[in-house]
Amino acid sequence: MTELSPLALDQLFREARTHNKWQDRPVTDDQLQALYDVLKFGPTSANCSPARFVFVRSPEGRAKLKESLSPGNIEKTMTAPVTVIVAHDPKFYDLLPKLFPHADAKSWFSGNYTLAEQTAFRNGTLQGGYLVLAARALGLDAGPMSGFDAGKVEDAFLTETGWKANFLINLGYGQPDGLFSRGPRLDFSEACRLA
Repeated sequence: MTELSPLALDQLFREARTHNKWQDRPVTDDQLQALYDVLKFGPTSANCSPARFVFVRSPEGRAKLKESLSPGNIEKTMTAPVTVIVAHDPKFYDLLPKLFPHADAKSWFSGNYTLAEQTAFRNGTLQGGYLVLAARALGLDAGPMSGFDAGKVEDAFLTETGWKANFLINLGYGQPDGLFSRGPRLDFSEACRLA
């Protein structure tokens, strides 16, 4: 594997920003399919792939989502072309015979609620991070956020599935004039230890 170019690293990390204002440009079904087709290859433990994604963009969906948002997230979410509900399936292990056929991995989680929930939440969160990077790699901007009522989101969008809401990501083409100044980051010596 070769190192990515500085330009690619800038697009994914160094120059990428969390957007709050959006251009009036749609994100198409084909783009959302391409986005998933990239992010699904990110690694998860035992290939468990517990994340589930709801792409909200219809007027009806937006109206339901608005009811769950904290006041500071309403405008930026209602003007985003798409908002992704990043969720996880607590019963992800039912698909492990397909996803991890070389062992009886389903038995590791069946009947062990604590392990299943920890695994679903951890790996589903990881997959949400892959979505942000895949969006940036495909030329979209992302605005991941908390600041919503997960229970209301689950009642409005997830009751038939049993999925659990984790966080939201606004997607589209960002407006540079809506960016805040970049916040500082911790230095290596503050965040890392060599053991």
